[in-house]
Amino acid sequence: MIPVTELRYFADTQPAYRILKPWWDVFTDYISIVMLMIAVFGGTLQVTQDKMICLPCKWVTKDSCNDSFRSWAAPVPEPVYPNSTILPIPDTGPTGIKYDLDRHQYNYVDAVCYENRLHWFAKYFPYLVLLHTLIFLACSNFWFKFPRTSSKLEHFVSILLKCFDSPWTTRALSETVVEESDPKPAFSKMNGSMDKKSSTVSEDVEATVPMLQRTKSRIEQGIVDRSETGVLDKKEGEQAKALFEKVKKFRTHVEEGDIVYRLYMRQTIIKVIKFILIICYTVYYVHNIKFDVDCTVDIESLTGYRTYRLVIFYGLICMYTLWWMLRRSLKKYSFESIREESSYSDIPDVKNDFAFMLHLIDQYDPLYSKRFAVFLSEVSENKLRQLNLNNEWTLDKLRQRLTKNAQDKLELHLFMLSGIPDTVFDLVELEVLKLELIPDPEDAGGAAPDGQPEAENNRYIVIDGLRELKRLKVLRLKSNLSKLPQVVTDVGVHLQKLSINNEGTKLIVLNSLKKMVNLTELELIRCDLERIPHSIFSLHNLQEIDLKDNNLKTIEEIISFQHLHRLTCLKLWYNHIAYIPIQIGNLTNLERLYLNRNKIEKIPPQLFYCRKLRYLDLSHNNLTFLPADIGLLQNLQNLAITANRLEAGDQAVAPWGEQYCGAPGCQRFLRRARKAPGGCDHRAETLSAAEGSQPVAQIVLVRGPQGAGRASEDRGTAPELFQCRKLRALHLGNNVLQSLPSRVGELTNLTQIELRGNRLECLPVELGECPLLKRSGLVVEEDLFNTLPPEVKERLWRADKEQA
Repeated sequence: MIPVTELRYFADTQPAYRILKPWWDVFTDYISIVMLMIAVFGGTLQVTQDKMICLPCKWVTKDSCNDSFRSWAAPVPEPVYPNSTILPIPDTGPTGIKYDLDRHQYNYVDAVCYENRLHWFAKYFPYLVLLHTLIFLACSNFWFKFPRTSSKLEHFVSILLKCFDSPWTTRALSETVVEESDPKPAFSKMNGSMDKKSSTVSEDVEATVPMLQRTKSRIEQGIVDRSETGVLDKKEGEQAKALFEKVKKFRTHVEEGDIVYRLYMRQTIIKVIKFILIICYTVYYVHNIKFDVDCTVDIESLTGYRTYRLVIFYGLICMYTLWWMLRRSLKKYSFESIREESSYSDIPDVKNDFAFMLHLIDQYDPLYSKRFAVFLSEVSENKLRQLNLNNEWTLDKLRQRLTKNAQDKLELHLFMLSGIPDTVFDLVELEVLKLELIPDPEDAGGAAPDGQPEAENNRYIVIDGLRELKRLKVLRLKSNLSKLPQVVTDVGVHLQKLSINNEGTKLIVLNSLKKMVNLTELELIRCDLERIPHSIFSLHNLQEIDLKDNNLKTIEEIISFQHLHRLTCLKLWYNHIAYIPIQIGNLTNLERLYLNRNKIEKIPPQLFYCRKLRYLDLSHNNLTFLPADIGLLQNLQNLAITANRLEAGDQAVAPWGEQYCGAPGCQRFLRRARKAPGGCDHRAETLSAAEGSQPVAQIVLVRGPQGAGRASEDRGTAPELFQCRKLRALHLGNNVLQSLPSRVGELTNLTQIELRGNRLECLPVELGECPLLKRSGLVVEEDLFNTLPPEVKERLWRADKEQA
């Protein structure tokens, strides 16, 4: 005998899954339990009791039994059948019957009659009911047991219950109700020291009310106490933050497939097919549930069913389930209604199994989906992040991080934060604000799946408070901006320096720079700019522009820089510039120019019309020579040509009429000279030139391999470079120079010269004529340094010791 309690296993799934069972699943489960009990009881009775009882027939007429108990009650005899099963009913006739056979023989007759004369459908009907009921139960609960779906469902229910019970959910929905009920914008700042006692008392009072009912009724009625929207404690904030991460990972995992939807669809189809099969074969075989006996036997007395109402009802519910699944797509779930009701308009629509499970949740209680949607919103997540950030960074903590920079200004440096604490905007005395690796305040609010930008109120980092920092002069942003925030433009009215390091992300919209009329320094670093922004040309107070590490390939717009009369420093380094426009000569006030780390092969002579240049960096390019006009830069103090391809022949090269070898009487002539250990061999042929004639070409006559004279174009350092008398630092390292002109001794202000990485065989002795040059300032290989005369080396070493 099977206890009834053991049958609960087939219909009793885990209690946590009850929220995934719509009303029809619950109803069919209970119907299945009733069917199961009837089948078990019917089968038990059929097994334990006598299957049938046969009584002897006294009169046989035409192979039919005329003996019947009805003859005792009425004078007209009724037809009877031999060896028939008789179910006596109360009657006033005789109460006994004489058996002609032994009891054991009648038992045998009973067994034979049961096996041979009774139809199989009548014999096995209870077992068929039991079998079909078990199949229905298995179909209804298979998706809870199947490994590939049970893990998803269990994880989903676990996250859903946590989201439902999260204090942040209540707070987020309460804020929505408050915003809808109060037309005035609530921009007041939260008070971190609010009265916790009143909150505790209200929680104790409402502890006796079920959470779901209490939350739902309060939200629907719009009656929400503003005191409940207070600051979450740190533990609750961290728990809610962890829930956001769980929801993101779960959504990514679940939306990859639709196995839950397909499995539920298949088991529903199986149940419908099973129902149709039962109806078909039952209608066909139901007339066989009868007995070829003398008496009329009620079918219900054997099977327990007179009609099949429960099966029909079960089948209709299965058909309704199938209709519900087919009438619309359950593989997509839209939160449109929630987006319209709440301020979280960025809640994304979901698909596949994730959507299907949410549809099932709606059949249980739509409030679950509404509360769960809070954790799908990036705006909600960002608000929570901002709330936690405000709790962590109090005003006192920020004041402790205030420092004085080199310009004696109050500076605050925030690094690797998830946003900007609201308390920053209470520091009205702040002058310099550095924000490194802060998320984009525009994009942090998220975007809808269709790519449309979200509403302005969805930005989670409300940096409008920057407008309150009236003394802010310097703003540094290191982040991943797609466009310049409007508030930065507004605060830029009184900014003097703006620095944006965009970490390689393309900065698209820069038109708002035009409003920053007081900017003197602008840095747009790693912004993936392909052209110089035109909005820069309207900033007439700019003195320094830094466009480092962008994607500039051409700088044709440089002609517009001539309107920036105060521009003294231009940094175009670490780009892909191949040539320099001749219009660069219009920047006559330029003092520092950085063109290093590009792909420049030639310098236009117009560059040297910038007579005020003091610093020129052309290192790490593809230069092979320097134009002779470099001598026009009389104010040049620092020149860097490191890591190019500068070449030189067997002697220093000069333009026509100005060759100079360093020996007296060797000026204003073009000679064919060859290098000698002591300097120049003046026994070579001399070609005269007119005094003061204009140089027309750079030609040098060099002795060839067989001694024949040959002319070659100058491909190295122009001697006019040494006319820059104010030059203090000269960087010529990592080139292919074979000799250094002796005119280097004319650079009386030279303090540093770099020659390492060339093909020099010796150094000119004239290096000793540079009075400010020290050994530490001469960057050269030790072997090459030893080619200098001892007295020159001694002087350089002595200068180092005197400085020490």
